[in-house]
Amino acid sequence: MHKFAPTTVFYTPDALNERGQKVLHAYPAAAQQEIAQHNRLPLLEGNHYQVKSEVLVLGRLKSLTCRASGRSSDFIAPSLANGCFGACAYCYVDRNKNVNPITLFTNTEEILAAVDKHVQQQVWPKIPNQTHARYYTYDIGCNSDVSVDASLSDSVQTTIGFFREHPKAFATFATKFVNQEMLSYDPQEKTRIRFSLLPQQVSKLVDVRTDSLAKRLAAINDFYQAGYDVQVNFSPVIVYRGWLEDYRELFEQLNEAVHPKLKEKMSCEVIFLTHNQWQHEANLAINPRAEELIWAPKIQETKQSQFGGINVRYQYQRKARWISEFKALQQEVIPWCDIRYIF
Repeated sequence: MHKFAPTTVFYTPDALNERGQKVLHAYPAAAQQEIAQHNRLPLLEGNHYQVKSEVLVLGRLKSLTCRASGRSSDFIAPSLANGCFGACAYCYVDRNKNVNPITLFTNTEEILAAVDKHVQQQVWPKIPNQTHARYYTYDIGCNSDVSVDASLSDSVQTTIGFFREHPKAFATFATKFVNQEMLSYDPQEKTRIRFSLLPQQVSKLVDVRTDSLAKRLAAINDFYQAGYDVQVNFSPVIVYRGWLEDYRELFEQLNEAVHPKLKEKMSCEVIFLTHNQWQHEANLAINPRAEELIWAPKIQETKQSQFGGINVRYQYQRKARWISEFKALQQEVIPWCDIRYIF
């Protein structure tokens, strides 16, 4: 994983608890600037990649709401952070923002107290579903990459410890990075890590500045042995000439990499690409080669997002056929890796 070394740290005064002070002191060479609100930054010079590399924001999360999910988790927990060091061409977190540096929320204990309050209001015992047979699952990395967040403070370690001890709650997050420090967090199978996988030649183009496919595959067994519930996330599935052949190779690589014991319990989720008009226009300036793959108007249709943006997704009839083809290939090559959901 790339070492994050910001040259500027913005902070709100209410973020400088013990955790915030420790993060601030970790970058003594960085310029420090107080701001009134974490989501209202001064005008920043530099492009998308520069800002992600050079700027860190410390804030206090005030909206402590748990939202319903139903696919990768039952609920989405209040964010530990927002933004990511990576700059994936399709990332929904970066949409509608000219720049999106990492914002680390330092009030972890308040966030976890909100999760505890929320889960205690749920019916118990839980009715089993595809997210988990016993526990209520909370996505702790919906707006960031937890593996990156864990390299910045003890917030993730504290969070994994909270879920490890909680009698009703279970954590989950997807990642495109490998953070070896997290192998010591002792989750005791109460945290699910979902490694996002794309064919390597595509990942190199669209998963900008993330860890390689080889590193992610190599880490799967390590995290399983360290006590994580390990699954994989085929997302986003991008359709292009030869895409099924590339997924066959990826499935074969996964089949070779995963320990037999883990094969008995591993499953996956599959999400076909959704793109965005604003993001497409921004990518033309910063990553035009990626757009040759992910912007394909002849096979895509528009959909207005819940936030008012214009998204594009694969045409319904085509997508239905491609989903069938994907499932057939999965059953042929990695039938042990059940699909939890696909859309």
